[in-house]
Amino acid sequence: MPEMRKDSPIDTLNAAEEERALYDFKDEERDEDFYKVDEGLTEDIVRQISREKNDPDWMLEFRLNALKVYKSLEVPDWGPPIDGLDMDHIVTYVKPKTKMQASWDEVPEDIKNAFEKLGIPQAEREALAGVGAQYDSELVYHNVRKDVEAQGVVYTDMESALTGKYEDMVREHFMKLVPVNDHKFAALHGAVWSGGSFVYAPPGSKVEIPLQSYFRLNAPGAGQFEHTLIIVDEGADVHFIEGCSAPKYNIANLHAGCVELFVGKNAHLRYSTIENWSKNMYNLNTKRAICEEGGTIEWISGSFGSHVSYLYPTSVLKGDGSHAEFTGITFAGRGQNLDTGAKMIHLGKNTSSFIDSKSVCKSGGISTYRSSVEIRKSAEGAKASVNCGSLMVDSISRSDTVPAMDIRTDKADVGHEAKIGRISDDAVFYLMSRGMPEAAARAMIVSGFASPVSKELPLEYAAEMNNLIKLEMETG
Repeated sequence: MPEMRKDSPIDTLNAAEEERALYDFKDEERDEDFYKVDEGLTEDIVRQISREKNDPDWMLEFRLNALKVYKSLEVPDWGPPIDGLDMDHIVTYVKPKTKMQASWDEVPEDIKNAFEKLGIPQAEREALAGVGAQYDSELVYHNVRKDVEAQGVVYTDMESALTGKYEDMVREHFMKLVPVNDHKFAALHGAVWSGGSFVYAPPGSKVEIPLQSYFRLNAPGAGQFEHTLIIVDEGADVHFIEGCSAPKYNIANLHAGCVELFVGKNAHLRYSTIENWSKNMYNLNTKRAICEEGGTIEWISGSFGSHVSYLYPTSVLKGDGSHAEFTGITFAGRGQNLDTGAKMIHLGKNTSSFIDSKSVCKSGGISTYRSSVEIRKSAEGAKASVNCGSLMVDSISRSDTVPAMDIRTDKADVGHEAKIGRISDDAVFYLMSRGMPEAAARAMIVSGFASPVSKELPLEYAAEMNNLIKLEMETG
């Protein structure tokens, strides 16, 4: 038998599977190390979660009202089917039996090892102004650089903000951008939310290097419902990065987090996300920002993994001269149905928005892009541009584009461009003729297609995204 070449498809696949294990590893959760509520969703479970978290009375009342709204709303019937998600068998709260630590050395060894494998401490040392690490339903580690704190910037977990001196600020903003009656899974989030990050940047503050939160869902059959609340006051500037991952199980997991971003007058917020959920995950996340006069929100989004996704970051351009940008990439492989996009709502005069979205699908994956641009009558002088491109790697995958535009004033400039294409066989042949294996050639072409997203990320996160593309291309 001839010797197998190192770049053979079998070797390539095996190497990719080994590398994929970086994200798919799982830790056995012993009952004595974790506290869990029962499966399902009842008033007793919501009250139990509230007691565990020492909620103030108003938050318990909020949760119980959200539960009533949840029961009154129907599951969306216009997107990918989510029949495999049975809330009667989802555990909504899993808490490690450890307090949140400010010293990495004090985090329990098994949890610390999980985040070490994902490179969190290394990223903190090299490139981050502050780090929060959540394991299942609660944060286990949080730390902020002294020079960031010296500016008066607050970066903490939601529980500490809610039960501490920022309670009034939390109460003023919590689920005001995403009300519980927005949709069924927003109501679910309001009832059982746990964990997440709270950021307040005072007027004129500048966080020159990113803050980061990383969310790891380890428990099988569980849900993660973190809440991120960021308030960037007048003239302040913040870059926040969120990373997500989970191991693969043969039962459904659920992610129904919520992100609310408040951008003040002439303030700037860049919100970057690399989501790398396992392919048994239902990702039903809600993200929304509002900008005051002259404010700017930038969304940078890389969406990988999950069985089904509904994800449409929304920007409300309330103030005159406010601006929003969305730059994103979605990768749908075998067994995945990802319905993603972005929404821009123009209210103020001379507002502007730009959407640049890319999607890749292969091995029978389904990718649907939905964009919505609303320019209200009050938004005279508004400018909006939408550019979406889809790349199909093979003939068995599917890509759809569903744009919507609602323009209520003649004094606006709006453009839309959509492209759907296949990988060029000539380009693949050219790279292979230069000695590159076929899988690597196709991965390089896809990475080039995704470059508008990767070039907007810090170097180490761009490298992670390109690595995820390579893994998806090699493993199917």
